[in-house]
Amino acid sequence: MIHWKDIIKFATHGNPTPDRRVEKTEAEWKAILTPEQFRITRLKGTERPDTGAFCHTHDAGKYKCICCDNELFDSTIKFESGTGWPSFTQPIRENAVKYEKDSSFGMIRVEAMCNNCDSHLGHVFEDGPEPSGLRYCINSESIDLVKVPA
Repeated sequence: MIHWKDIIKFATHGNPTPDRRVEKTEAEWKAILTPEQFRITRLKGTERPDTGAFCHTHDAGKYKCICCDNELFDSTIKFESGTGWPSFTQPIRENAVKYEKDSSFGMIRVEAMCNNCDSHLGHVFEDGPEPSGLRYCINSESIDLVKVPA
């Protein structure tokens, strides 16, 4: 289980090695993403609170990166944070997400990115529920849900 001290260590000293790397040119990303997906994932944007498709979704399945299909989060660790964005307590595996210090907008945060393609997902905070205490605050436009068949 990842904890806040692990997040800080990754952001400061390097992230786990990804399973694979996916690299494309800006033109290639623009060809496969919607303009909003491109703005958020490639330009580090964000969606307005409570507007994302997965904000209040509770369907069973796995959330994957919209850019490269890397599995990121399992629906079993999704929770209602009241923040207006889909929130998770852990990535699906330690090397699914990478972390970078983000000092934009006059604050210091930790950015969460897809470890395979560097897609901006959102941010991770240390105010989540136990046992990890983490809250991965993720943009719906950065992810897709692969539902478990009923």
